[in-house]
Amino acid sequence: MDSFIGWVGGKKLLKKAICERFPGKINKYVEVFGGAAWVLFHKDKHAEKEVYNDINSRLVNLFRCVKFHPDAVIQEMDYLLNSREMFNCFKNQGSEGLTDIQKAARYLYLIRASYGSKVSTFGAKPRDINRLDRLKDIQNRLRTVIIENKGFDTLIKQYDGADTLYYCDPPYFEAESFYDTGSFTFDEEQHRILKNTLTGVKGRFILSYNDCQYIRVLYNGFNIESIERQSNLASRYGTDKVYRELIIRNY
Repeated sequence: MDSFIGWVGGKKLLKKAICERFPGKINKYVEVFGGAAWVLFHKDKHAEKEVYNDINSRLVNLFRCVKFHPDAVIQEMDYLLNSREMFNCFKNQGSEGLTDIQKAARYLYLIRASYGSKVSTFGAKPRDINRLDRLKDIQNRLRTVIIENKGFDTLIKQYDGADTLYYCDPPYFEAESFYDTGSFTFDEEQHRILKNTLTGVKGRFILSYNDCQYIRVLYNGFNIESIERQSNLASRYGTDKVYRELIIRNY
């Protein structure tokens, strides 16, 4: 199953490689930096307990509304147009006085209508932003998934155990400003805190990062694999550019 949204740093092209490296049996699966949840939706082994988490409260509200009220989200989206004026209005408008359903629909609209799913610039492309026929399938997949809105260090400590597998997809090093992390600032110190937190876990973790010297040195001593994937722009612009990423594990 694919995600229902695009996302900056989404693992659409890396999800298969990540899932292939999962251990054989997973009792508790925790997706720490959920984003669009490409790995959660792709994996075919349902753990006894699954957790989706993200620090972005608008994104978490969207997932919760799709899980519990997909029909209401669809109905709210019916009134929205693929319009620059409407996009800028929603982007600049606060959420005061809106219901959770309205907040979810408007955030979904911003993701779908924006350039590169960055929710900052109108995409100016002919697209059917109201096509939401897959939301019922997404609801069924999320039916038993716990949805959290916590900082990564708090979440990891809360769900830690010998039977836990964490998948972590943090903002990539020196590309943090491209991610929508709400009011939370992810900086170099946060990369170090994440490493120190993961070093002490009882469970297992698999971590995706951009391939750079800083991350290689930071996670020295762990299982580090370098893999190549085609650029996200390959199919759109015909480029053959290859992007290098790291998959890091403690097992």
